[in-house]
Amino acid sequence: MSKKPESAATAATNAPATRLKLGLPKGSLQEATLEKFARAGWNITVSSRSYEPYVDDPSLQIRLIRAQEIGRYVALGYLDAGLTGIDWIHENGVASQVHEVGEFLFSKATRQPTRWVLAVPEESPIQTVKDLEGKRIATEVVGMTKRWLKKHGVKAEIEFSWGATEVKARELVDAIVDVTETGSSLRANKLRIVDTLMVSTPRLVANKVAWKDEWKRRKIESIAMLLKGAIEAEVKVGLKLNLREKDLPNLLQSLPSLRNPTVSSLSQSGWVAVETIIDEPVVREMIPQLKALGAEGIIEYPLNKVVY
Repeated sequence: MSKKPESAATAATNAPATRLKLGLPKGSLQEATLEKFARAGWNITVSSRSYEPYVDDPSLQIRLIRAQEIGRYVALGYLDAGLTGIDWIHENGVASQVHEVGEFLFSKATRQPTRWVLAVPEESPIQTVKDLEGKRIATEVVGMTKRWLKKHGVKAEIEFSWGATEVKARELVDAIVDVTETGSSLRANKLRIVDTLMVSTPRLVANKVAWKDEWKRRKIESIAMLLKGAIEAEVKVGLKLNLREKDLPNLLQSLPSLRNPTVSSLSQSGWVAVETIIDEPVVREMIPQLKALGAEGIIEYPLNKVVY
């Protein structure tokens, strides 16, 4: 007989006594975050009919929440831990109220950090922050913008923007403070970057009470380690090759290994196998060089995680 799927009540009964409530960003960073978690070993399925996504780890309880709110909910203890940008942690004023576990270098479309920038129309006379005196600025990060202007001794009117901030720059306000990865969207809207207020990357943060709980702390640390390993592996590949032992010293001088490569003897006398991990962009230049140095049976393979 085929096994019947567990009912929701049965699944709840079988859930472990201790679960980690983890907040992940909903919205623009959601797809990239779920993809990183899948590479790290956690498959998360989002359903439009359920507030709680499914994750193939019964000790985890995932909540998809806007990145703007995650830091605050972690600080208040509604979440044990959460992944959100350092920008929103500071915007909500909770940096001192949460424990930062790790920094992760990824964004919506690239591995670059995001930047909050001051932008104006290309034809605007505004060239520096001092030119904002008495002007009107639209932004989603009102607190950050106020602190930045105060640091420069500038007084300006700041209004909260609910979205489509780039559209407002030409007709409704004198300048905007908006987030960008590459600046391409700003250029497409004929906007010019004047200055950068903040560079931001995702951070895994924990509630301070949860961090004191031994089981939760170990779980959070495991997530951080595997997530960092998965992100690191995205830009690296494994490389295997066979080589005459007498050619090994010459090859080792040319191999940009993360660590000393693994070298083992083959059943055929006078030959060795070499295995290492290298940056993926290097491979296209490296393989022809290795071949010229006498390497044979060269195999390049993808990696899921690189944990140091």
